[in-house]
Amino acid sequence: MNVLFTGGGTGGHLYPALAIARALVARRPDIHPVFVGAQRGIERDVLPTTEFPHTLLDLHPLYRPQVWRNWRTLRGAVSGWRAMSQLGQRLQPALVVGTGGYAAGLASVWAWAHRVPLVQHIGDAVPGITARWTARFAAEAYLGYPEAARWLPTGRCVYRDTGNPIQPPPDPRPAPAQARARWGFPADATVLLVFGGSQGARAINHAVARWVAQGIPEGLCVLWATGRAQHEAFAHLDRADVRVVPYLAPIAEAYAAADLALVRGGMMGTSELCAWGIPMIIVPLPTAAQDHQTANARVLEAAGAARHLPQAALTAERIDAEVRRVVDDPAMRHQMGQAARARGRPTAADDIARYIAQRLDRART
Repeated sequence: MNVLFTGGGTGGHLYPALAIARALVARRPDIHPVFVGAQRGIERDVLPTTEFPHTLLDLHPLYRPQVWRNWRTLRGAVSGWRAMSQLGQRLQPALVVGTGGYAAGLASVWAWAHRVPLVQHIGDAVPGITARWTARFAAEAYLGYPEAARWLPTGRCVYRDTGNPIQPPPDPRPAPAQARARWGFPADATVLLVFGGSQGARAINHAVARWVAQGIPEGLCVLWATGRAQHEAFAHLDRADVRVVPYLAPIAEAYAAADLALVRGGMMGTSELCAWGIPMIIVPLPTAAQDHQTANARVLEAAGAARHLPQAALTAERIDAEVRRVVDDPAMRHQMGQAARARGRPTAADDIARYIAQRLDRART
């Protein structure tokens, strides 16, 4: 049974699709996932390294600031529709799973036009344009943040609060003291984890560098992932209590050591931190589409799991104040950790796979 997965452009749309597809195959080996994405998205580099067959189309987003470039979007939609029709004719998919981004739009519309059932994963607190539009003809949508439902159309689509599909924490979890020893930190240290996604976050890196140079709180250790492209500029700050690394893989080793995190507001990183019960200081990327990272940060702050620190206010002095506020108040840190854990959905991928399998079984009868 073929199931078509469509979504990408960025990792926030592609990696949830991969997690759901793998959970679906683990639950139902008779299901055969096939991916459709964009030639210019992250899927171009990632999908060839996976076990899944895939087709990449000449798809483009809407170029809002540079409207004259939308001829590429139009051309790609026409050629993509022809390619989707050929692919659909060959595969006869039983279901289409959309995970957002411009790469998902065309295949989702194709599913509606050909009466192929469509379900969606919508990861952020504020859904993107593609998710809002295609939810009108989806049968079911799986929400990373339940708050997203207020932005989505009411009607035939059933919205389910599943959380975002992540790699769940191991069971049993590594002992924090052992995890800290992996980085050379004392067993009783308080550890701040800093990262800004796989590419790093330039604004966070520069502010953290100034803070480290000025002096961090006594008893605090910092595990700081700069991103590969930026590591050389900050590697000289590496020392016994501040470990500066380009990238964290597997990141579970960092989560196991961390008591607090200074991060961007992307849906996958914040969802992983919630699953681990790690309090957050969130600095949203201000240029993120529809400012969705700020929405994520505000939702988690309202839940008591995070502190929202706008990038415009990001200074070494503000980082120091925010970190000390949490580190110096163990009761607050515990409460934030509990609030984060309450928002965590470590079984999201399997839960979504179960819903999809049930829908496929109902379609057969």
